[in-house]
Parts: sequence; C-alpha cells; structure tokens
Amino acid sequence: MDVTILKSSFAVVERRAEHAAKFFYTHLFWHNPGIRELFPPATEDMERQRDRLFAALTHVIARLDDEALLPYLRDLGRDHRKFLAGPEHYAAVGTSLLAALAAASGPAWTPPVERAWAEAYRFIADVMTSGAAASEDPPWWDAEVVRHLRYGQDIGVLTLRPHIPLPYLPGQYVSVSSARVPATWRTYSLGNAPRADHTLDLHVSRIEGGRLSGVLVRDTGPGESLRLGAAGGRVALRRADRPATFIAAGTGWAPVRAMLEQLLAHPPDQGVRLFVVARDAAHLYDRPLIDACAAAHRWLAVTYITPAPGRRREEATDRLATALGTRGLWPDQDVYLSGPPPFVERTAALLAELGAVPDRVHHDAVPAPPGPGTPRPLGFGEWFLNRPAPHWHNPGGRAPRP
Repeated sequence: MDVTILKSSFAVVERRAEHAAKFFYTHLFWHNPGIRELFPPATEDMERQRDRLFAALTHVIARLDDEALLPYLRDLGRDHRKFLAGPEHYAAVGTSLLAALAAASGPAWTPPVERAWAEAYRFIADVMTSGAAASEDPPWWDAEVVRHLRYGQDIGVLTLRPHIPLPYLPGQYVSVSSARVPATWRTYSLGNAPRADHTLDLHVSRIEGGRLSGVLVRDTGPGESLRLGAAGGRVALRRADRPATFIAAGTGWAPVRAMLEQLLAHPPDQGVRLFVVARDAAHLYDRPLIDACAAAHRWLAVTYITPAPGRRREEATDRLATALGTRGLWPDQDVYLSGPPPFVERTAALLAELGAVPDRVHHDAVPAPPGPGTPRPLGFGEWFLNRPAPHWHNPGGRAPRP
C-alpha cells in the first residue's frame, strides 16, 4: 500500500466527511437494496452510523504503519460474522467506498489515488475475511437474562447466561443486540471475572435518545434473550512486579470491577490504587462492594471523586486531576483507565505529564475526531469496520453509545 498517497488523499476527504459518508450509504443501498435490511431502520441510528463509518476510516488510516492493525482487522472480520457478512457484502462495500471517496475528492481523485485505495481496501477485506474464516467461535452467543438490577432511572446491571460459554478476559467487552431494536448492536463492558456458571454481568447506562440502552435498562427483564458478539478490547490485567492504579468513570467501572475480581482471587504483591469518578454521589452505584473490598484487603486504597453538591459535573474531572497530582510513583505504575473518551483522553494526557510511562497506561482505543463541520463520532463502524468502544456512564461523553 502507498501509505503516503492514502494519508494525503484522506486529508482531502476529511474536509467533506459528512458528504462522503452520506454518499457511501446512498450508493450502497441504491445498488444493493437487499443490504439495507442489515442496518438499523431508524433515521437517527443511520445518522450515527455515518459518523461511525468516518471514525472507522480515520482509525484505520491513522494506523496503516502500526503492527497492531493486522490483529485489529482480524478481530473485526471475526466479529462481522454476527452480521452474516459474506464475500459479496465486502465487494459491495468496497465499490461504494471507492465511489464515495471519489465523489468527496473531486479533482484530487487521480488514477494513482484510485489504485492506492483499491489496493488498501483489498488488503483490509482479505485480512478481515481470513480472520472470519480462522475463527472457531460461533457468529454470536444467545444469552438469557437471569437477573436485572436497577440503580435509579439510568443504570442497570444485567446478568446473562449464554447458552454456550463465551470466552473472555477481565477488562474486555462484548457487542449486544436485542430483538426489541432490530439490526442494532452496541458494546458494553463485562463487569465480572469468568465464573464457574459462565454467567456474565453487563453494566448499562441509559443514554438520552439511545434506543438500545433505554430498552436494556428499562424494559428487558429475566427470561428474555439477547445476542452477544465475541469479546473484544485489549485491556487485560498485567501480572508484572509493579504496583497498579485503576481509574474508572461512571460505568467504566465495569471492566475495572472485572479486573479487581481477578486480583481478589490472586492477591497482588504490590499495592493497588483505585480512583472511582462519578457525576454525583448517587451514581457510585457499586460503592458498598468497593468499600467492603477495601476494608478486607489492605493492599487496596480507594479514592472517590465526585463534584461538590450543586456544582457542575465537570468538577469531578478537575478534582481527579488534583488527586492524581498529589500521588507520586507514576513511572512505576501500571495504569488501567476506562470511561468516556474525552475523560480517557484528558486523563491519559495528564498521566503523561505526571511521568507515567505511555506503554504502561492501558485503555481501549479512542477514535480520532472527524473532519471540520462534522459531529464527533459515537463509536467505530458497525458495518465497514465495526468496533465501537465500550459503553460508559456519561451521557455527555464519547464512549460507547446508545
């Protein structure tokens, strides 16, 4: 692949990102009407879909020289089996993608640019299809809801029992679909370490306007069935001889709780610091469990961060910055960070200023912002390059979505 041509060409497309995304879907559905039923029927969901497409392209183009791109694409191909994606779908997407890029590029779409994009897409499609073919897992797991705990109006913890065991590591997430919201998948973090009975906990926050999150929090009860995609995400506990710090915002607590359960089963030799951030005290929904763990294990030190009563919720982030600044030893720490993408971005930057080693600050990928004039994406592409990040509890943040 000619990486230089691809990146310079994409810089042109970025300026017309919204036009390119709309053109892509219009072209795809016009020439392949049968594909439309694989996408969410609601207009607002398709608007989010367009944002995810561009976020996915940005993510891949930015990582063309990154050796992590290959396993990422293989995982995407494996995950795309839940959409029943076949070779004909990859071909149709490729044709429409090139047409959309050409339309957005104008005179900048030259024969060398077209060849570079065609080669790049063939590479992406080949890696994804090989990843799908190599997987021995089912395309999805059917799972029964066996318990649903509500915390106020906006947070639910659903316990599911997959019909066959779903393999995962503490810290990972799964995509979820409900028959109540057809053709819609969203990602949610798994809130427990693997159990002997193979049940899983999903921590879900209701996002304003989020159709699936609303259904899961308010309407889904025991006995219902959901579909789960393969586990994703590369945040997993490192068992090195270093102390660890966990920083979780909202339902970003879910993957941290799963890793903490892993530590409880195999206590560490080093101290563990836990910072739990919430928009108000009422949203510290798992505080009794956290307090019990801290009381029972001297190696665990807990700090809660919330705004003062009546103050803006952003004050919690300011208080976190102050708390982190008073703690030392950052170069010696493995740090695990989860929460809304703006929170992750700001906190990771702050940790770097405090001396944390970048390779020891672990969090799932945060997508790059779109070009000028387009809204910030809500996640990675559900269809073209699907890997939205996990849902956190912060309606104002960017992390996994409705």
